[in-house]
Amino acid sequence: MGTQLQGRTAIVTGAGQGLGRAIALALGDRGANIVINGRTKAKLDPVVAELATRGTRAVAVAADVARRADVDATVAVAVDAFGGVDILVNNAQATAPPARLTALDDETFDLYFGSGARGTLYAMQACHPVMKQRGGGCVVNFGSSTAIIGDVGFGPYVMTKEAIRGLSRVAAREWGRDNIRVNVICPAALTPAGLEFQESHPEAYRAMLKTVPLGRMGDESADIANAVAALVGDDFRYLTGATLMLDGGRLLFP
Repeated sequence: MGTQLQGRTAIVTGAGQGLGRAIALALGDRGANIVINGRTKAKLDPVVAELATRGTRAVAVAADVARRADVDATVAVAVDAFGGVDILVNNAQATAPPARLTALDDETFDLYFGSGARGTLYAMQACHPVMKQRGGGCVVNFGSSTAIIGDVGFGPYVMTKEAIRGLSRVAAREWGRDNIRVNVICPAALTPAGLEFQESHPEAYRAMLKTVPLGRMGDESADIANAVAALVGDDFRYLTGATLMLDGGRLLFP
């Protein structure tokens, strides 16, 4: 697709499937070197092979972002393989079936918060000195319109995604002097998780779709991954601390 990101290195977490995979491919198509992260190596290896067929230099690191040591190891691989990190996309997020707040237990909360908010923080902390040494970088984190609205049954997900948005705003202010941009995307796409929700809760899915002005869920590659690739490029070099709603207009701010 081009060379807009030629010579840059990107880490994409949760990249063994779905949106993470699509983002890795989009960044690679624009010339970036890719380090993909996920808990299951068997899911990562085919993505690395797919990237290679498209001419992208890529490595995989099987790691759990909820563990700081695993995250540090992922960044170390990026530095060893490609000399540094310029782009960080925090896509990883473990989930569980929806449930009311009164049923929320510590195990479920730790699952969401560990993979989402803590994992995002760990990766940002590990990448900051590397990006600063290289003169700057770009971080893309993921929020959710579900979290902003506060949809029923999604308590731990909402807590995690809004924590990530708050973290991103603080980092944008603290790290701007280091030329590190930090932005949030709230996507709505038919990822494997979205397809599973569509199949298991068809009435709820149809009701949700009626709230989307564009009348459809986004395509994870054309609508979301390509937007991420544009956001980390130089055309958006003056944008930081922002939340971009890539949800077809489901949530409109005044």
